Amino acid sequence: MEKKITPRNEDYSKWYNDIVSEAGLAESSDVRGCMVIKPYGFSIWELMKSQLDKMFKETGHENAYFPLFIPKSLFEAEEKNAEGFAKECAVVTHYRLKNDPDSKGKLIVDPDSKLEEELIVRPTSEAIIWKTYKKWIQSYRDLPILINQWANVVRWEMRTRLFLRTSEFLWQEGHTAHATKEEALEETKLINDIYSKFAEKFMAMPVVKGYKSESERFAGAEETLCIEALMQDGKALQAGTSHFLGQNFAKAFDVKYADKTGKLEYVWATSWGVSTRLMGALIMSHSDDIGLVLPPLLAPIQIIIIPLIKSKDDPKKILDKTNELFDSFKKLGVRVKIDDRENINLGFKLNDSEVKGIPMRIVVGEKEIDNNQFEVFYRHNLKKISTDFEGILDLVNSSISSVQSEMIAESKKRLKENTYEVNTYDEFKELISNQSGFVIAGWDGTNETEEAIKSETKATIRCIPEDLDYKGVTCIYSGKPARYKVIFSKSY
Repeated sequence: MEKKITPRNEDYSKWYNDIVSEAGLAESSDVRGCMVIKPYGFSIWELMKSQLDKMFKETGHENAYFPLFIPKSLFEAEEKNAEGFAKECAVVTHYRLKNDPDSKGKLIVDPDSKLEEELIVRPTSEAIIWKTYKKWIQSYRDLPILINQWANVVRWEMRTRLFLRTSEFLWQEGHTAHATKEEALEETKLINDIYSKFAEKFMAMPVVKGYKSESERFAGAEETLCIEALMQDGKALQAGTSHFLGQNFAKAFDVKYADKTGKLEYVWATSWGVSTRLMGALIMSHSDDIGLVLPPLLAPIQIIIIPLIKSKDDPKKILDKTNELFDSFKKLGVRVKIDDRENINLGFKLNDSEVKGIPMRIVVGEKEIDNNQFEVFYRHNLKKISTDFEGILDLVNSSISSVQSEMIAESKKRLKENTYEVNTYDEFKELISNQSGFVIAGWDGTNETEEAIKSETKATIRCIPEDLDYKGVTCIYSGKPARYKVIFSKSY
């Protein structure tokens, strides 16, 4: 199998696209900016979805589903939210096509089917959900409402890239309603912590947590918390956000509840989400010039068994041993597959398993059976460990957690080595020009300084961590006392 993956240091963007293509994750569709997620890519997303769904439900959240279409008047109700998404909205104006008698069967929009009110294809669901919550909430007994939905959304992006930024994408969006500000703030932090835990434990991708600056907040939010991941090329990727919406949507849709004294109060709100962008993060966090590298907990196939049958070998002997291994792994709950494709040579199969990022691989042939020595190949470090047949199950079973831990440790090391702290603007500009990861610096808290730095360097404030001491620190740009220490980076 000819390797078709561009080296990272030659063209990082092309390398990324090659990984997505060669690993069989996704491809562009006939609709501009949209993608077809192929079975192997979707199976990774399903594992992500399954684990996140479990974590949400463990904290009391329930799944529901809300309409794809939002009446324009509802969308306009919360002005900041509507303004923030207006340029990305797809709008439905008619509901029917008809045959054009003069164009040989071509369809045209029926002018008589114009909608009385235009419909927005959801870019996010706050409007339709809070209109619904108005019917659901009357008393403090109805609170809190902890709802999540798994859905697709449309944001008409001008520049797209598979998984990272597409016009339609899959995500989950949580929307919760609370009686008090404190409960809503607690919910916002809880979800951001869940995202952080998921990213590190399951994606083997450590992140930094913090608040967004005012200019980077979600449209309609009073605060936005986020997790930011560092990709191998030194750019940041916003991997998840959790928003404290205050009472903005409750006021826009007149959602009130009667407290224990009967007094009417506006409800407090949050919303939060992660999307198939996590697939892009997973690719860029671990993959190499050979292909995809997957942490075992998110690998659809954790180990692949390749039977090697030569012309002089006994095929039954080899296939019986292969099937025995397969059945034993299945009983342990290991995700296993046999690559027994005919008329495809061993080299192709080995390379295919590496391009797809399958964490472990075993070749079963006459020699391995006769010598009772089998090699387990590890994709993340390209090393092999030999064991006898009796030891394979224990080795592979323990390797799922050990490989996951090794990948987490390696990612933490890379994050630490590519996080810098600077005191001067010249130091800052030099690091940013080299696209050197996360840069911690003092910021005076003004929009003017933030915009000037962004304009001059293309670096943005990725987050404001809570635990960085800014006392005695000056802003790298204005020289004024710093209001925060923040993390800057170029980003996707």
